[in-house]
Amino acid sequence: MSKIFYMFMDDPSFFMLIRTLLIALAIGCVQNTQAQVTTKPNIIVFLVDDMGWQDTSLPFWSKTTPLNRRYHTPNMERMAREGMKFTNAYAAPVCTPSRSAMLSGLNPAHSGITNWTNPEKNKNTDAVDSQFLPANWNINGMSPVAGIEKTVHATPFPQLLKDAGYFTIHVGKAHWGPAGTPGANPYNMGFMVNVAGHAAGHPQSYLPKENYGNMPGKTTSRAVPDMEEYFGTDVFLTEGLTKEALKTLEAPIKSKQPFFLNMSHYAVHTPIQGDERFLKKYLDAGLDKTDAAYSSLVEGMDKSLGDILDFVKKKGIEKNTLIIFMSDNGGLSLASERGGEEHTQNLPLKAGKGSVYEGGIREPMLVKYPALVKPGTVANQYLIIEDYFPTILELAGIKNYKTVQKIDGKSFVPILKNPSFKDDSRVLVWHYPNKWNNAKEIGINYFSALRMGDWKLVYNQRNGKRELYNLKNDISETQDLSLQNAGKTNELTDLLGKKLKGWNAPMPINKSDNKPVAWPGSN
Repeated sequence: MSKIFYMFMDDPSFFMLIRTLLIALAIGCVQNTQAQVTTKPNIIVFLVDDMGWQDTSLPFWSKTTPLNRRYHTPNMERMAREGMKFTNAYAAPVCTPSRSAMLSGLNPAHSGITNWTNPEKNKNTDAVDSQFLPANWNINGMSPVAGIEKTVHATPFPQLLKDAGYFTIHVGKAHWGPAGTPGANPYNMGFMVNVAGHAAGHPQSYLPKENYGNMPGKTTSRAVPDMEEYFGTDVFLTEGLTKEALKTLEAPIKSKQPFFLNMSHYAVHTPIQGDERFLKKYLDAGLDKTDAAYSSLVEGMDKSLGDILDFVKKKGIEKNTLIIFMSDNGGLSLASERGGEEHTQNLPLKAGKGSVYEGGIREPMLVKYPALVKPGTVANQYLIIEDYFPTILELAGIKNYKTVQKIDGKSFVPILKNPSFKDDSRVLVWHYPNKWNNAKEIGINYFSALRMGDWKLVYNQRNGKRELYNLKNDISETQDLSLQNAGKTNELTDLLGKKLKGWNAPMPINKSDNKPVAWPGSN
């Protein structure tokens, strides 16, 4: 029997058959479940990769900027009209820390997943540094199974939804852990259906003519799986993933079973390849080739959002469906990847992806839920991506659930009920004891940050330098107030150190004495 199995291991059609059987089995489970009309909401998280706060025609600031006028995202505008816009939503500086924080409810400093995970197991993604050796972080990401080396063991909230009767679906990018670990496979994370989710953090190609990377002799670990139906067609990857997502929703809707869809696009991550459906308008507008291609990726993503909004409305489930739009980190700002002058792509925010300054962590976020959220509302209260865990479970009516981890996130249901909700005592922490790349260090590589109220502390792990900003008055973080406000600077430094020490957060290792850098402050 094993010989027969291994004989077919290299045959793509064999894996396509297995996937088809798994989906059929999952759908069968739905159809054989005694259908019950439920008030539990359907839940869709629409997660975009590497989309900056300014990469949209919908302003999340108090004014419209030239960057907002560059992009065309009518469906984000529509969702804001029909729901709530969040102007102070945050994630981690890079992808895996954000994605694992969402699924686990753990701050990355607590989980120890502080950098992106390599598709290959036990491979540290930190770049070489002259001052530091790599921190002792969880290079193998998140695991729902105990005892896996270099992982954080945590209960994923999709598993809790599934246990409570939800039909759980993952479509698109996963990137919670390397191949060969339980966290790499969405089925292990509580999902009943998986389309295209695996260990890689970006697609080898968005193009169907390149089979999304699945080319003989050219395929790498970043080739997108499960999309054979669209090979050689004109279906851009973003469109194909959307089509697959909508297919999977048919069965639970028919059976009146609540569903959770993790619609996790690879867009707008590199490689920056133009979506031919939208590319010409940006070239005609005078954008250079890279910016035009990037803008077309953004519009293709927005078109996907519109398709999902239309589908939910057509199926008559709009009122009882919660839809959350979010990005996993700030937009690219390196000249080598986006072109133009470095660190200008997210203005008025400072820096971009990889940085603890606002350009690397502040995200576009929208929520539509007609059963609870009033249309056309705006929330200015700050929140962070680990808050999704308790919020989604609360809205799903799941109480007294058990997890192996202590949740750091805080439910934002009070904000959904009252957009004027304010809590200036809330503390948010970002921690990046890693070297992402050799870019000019504008809050990138070996930085931590803390926000409480309008105050934000930025801490340089290399030399202990501290910066203090008032974000209400200085969203661009240009006026360092640390000397004028020494008391507040010391207070936030000690609070940051207390948080990191309490979580036993990883710190970089000094090459000079092979000891971890001390936590900030007097703790």
